[in-house]
Amino acid sequence: MSDEPRPRPQYGEYATPEEQRAAIRKPVPEPVAAVDPPHPPTAPATTVAARPTRTADRVITLALLGYGLITVISAIPQLVDFTEFAKTWMTVAGVEGEFTNTGQGALWGGIAATVFAVGWLLTAGFAWLSLARGRLSWWIPLVGAIVTFGIVSVCLVVPLFGDEGIMRGLAFGG
Repeated sequence: MSDEPRPRPQYGEYATPEEQRAAIRKPVPEPVAAVDPPHPPTAPATTVAARPTRTADRVITLALLGYGLITVISAIPQLVDFTEFAKTWMTVAGVEGEFTNTGQGALWGGIAATVFAVGWLLTAGFAWLSLARGRLSWWIPLVGAIVTFGIVSVCLVVPLFGDEGIMRGLAFGG
């Protein structure tokens, strides 16, 4: 043991509850009369009025679903006419030549259009259920769009990269 004095305790380290209340100037609670029985803890509110409304979440979710619907409605005709879609894609990608894989293009374009429509319907359904249950829902249209676009992209790549002219154009840099 050393002769040095012990360090002074930090605030509240050794203080009793009464000393702590006195230090923060909080009055001592009144003692409860022995006649009153203790009340059980109250349960959380279960009424609809007690739930948060989340108006911003509703507005954002519905706006994202609306934007997605416009995107799907405008994309479906382009995907159904896949040959024209492929020509436009080739021009944007800088690929010389002509799209000749029309049979696969028509098949996969129809599949992509169907995936787009079903993806939006599923996303809207999940978002609607989530909104009805009062849960945060803004993320559902975003995740639905990412998943749907991923699947549609695969459907579009199959006929595009199955075309000899496109593969030749990509291999030789246009």
